[in-house]
Amino acid sequence: MGKKVAILGGGFIGRFYAESLHGQRNRDRVSVVYARREETATRFAQDFNIPYWTTNMEEAIAHPETEVVVVGLPNNLHLDAVLLCVKHNKPVLCTKPLGRNAEEARQMLEAVESAGLFAGYMEDLCYTPKFLKSLASVKSGAIGTVLWAKSRETHPGPHSEWFWNIEMAGGGAILDLGCHCIEIGRNFIGKDIRPVEVMCWADTQVKPIDAEDHAIGLVRYENGAIGQFEVSWTFRGGMDLRDEVMGSEGTIWTNSFLRTGFDMFTTGKSNAYVAEKAESSSGWLFPVGDEVHELGYTNMFTDMFNALESGSACAETFYDGYIVNAIMDAAYLSVKSKKWEPIVLAHWRGQTGVPKMSGYVDYDDDHYFIKDEIMPNGDIKVILKHKTSGLISETVKRAS
Repeated sequence: MGKKVAILGGGFIGRFYAESLHGQRNRDRVSVVYARREETATRFAQDFNIPYWTTNMEEAIAHPETEVVVVGLPNNLHLDAVLLCVKHNKPVLCTKPLGRNAEEARQMLEAVESAGLFAGYMEDLCYTPKFLKSLASVKSGAIGTVLWAKSRETHPGPHSEWFWNIEMAGGGAILDLGCHCIEIGRNFIGKDIRPVEVMCWADTQVKPIDAEDHAIGLVRYENGAIGQFEVSWTFRGGMDLRDEVMGSEGTIWTNSFLRTGFDMFTTGKSNAYVAEKAESSSGWLFPVGDEVHELGYTNMFTDMFNALESGSACAETFYDGYIVNAIMDAAYLSVKSKKWEPIVLAHWRGQTGVPKMSGYVDYDDDHYFIKDEIMPNGDIKVILKHKTSGLISETVKRAS
């Protein structure tokens, strides 16, 4: 049997969610939609053939046709929505970021866990096909020990007015986009490795807003690995989603959206939708074959509903959302202090006291191996370090 779903929020993200739910498992249906404005709710219900709509949030959650609640609301409403789900004992899936800060996220985490309620953190970019394939490769040891994970999300800015209101949103590009990039890095480095501190630069360079529209940050983990995020609401040319992972034995590069091998030229006479955050409908464009799938929504809902049915945990939980919020809190402190800021975690369920990783490789009893290189004449030069004296030396293996 499929699930009857209430979607809270009839905007851009709510539409992505409805398309994914009605298309991915072919048995889950949106039965109730809540929106703050009646015209939004009625249009959404009409477009997706939803039998019930309302402008009362609690009514949507408590509705007898609601078996699961999907929260696609502005950030300032997440906590209220989740607490209402707890009140009415309805499993809840919440969009990113979980809260405007770690305190809100902590309250949501503790509320659902105290109630024994299923709760999924809808971090869709941790479910894209390329990410899942990359993560499987990392976990199999294909690139060795992960030393550095970098994630970039940039575009011209979000689509609704509330994003630009710092009180409603809780922040700017860091909170909107950094949550994706930070959780991607956590997955690659290892969710059980504790994030320790953050160094972050941010500024308001272009948009006439109170929040930041551009930021770059480093997250240091207990084992010495580094997560890096690059986020911007000032990037021109569409939406750029890229990840890089560097390991001791290999490297992964992925491009999930802007340049994926699908290029199209059009005069723009149709003025049709191309892809999320596309700035033009003419000229050379970069569409996406199956947008909701490429952005991870179908895999995300499949994982979460399967986990709900089996009584297991999904890949992205409220705990993950809380950790991400705590990292972003430290990032905002670092922007102000211009120093490394510690990440404060009231809840930590991973490893503790993990030593800094060492990639030293023995060459022989006396030397560490640094690298080798094939020379133009075919000789192989080997660079070594003496274990005791620290002396750097080289030896040459002549070509045969």
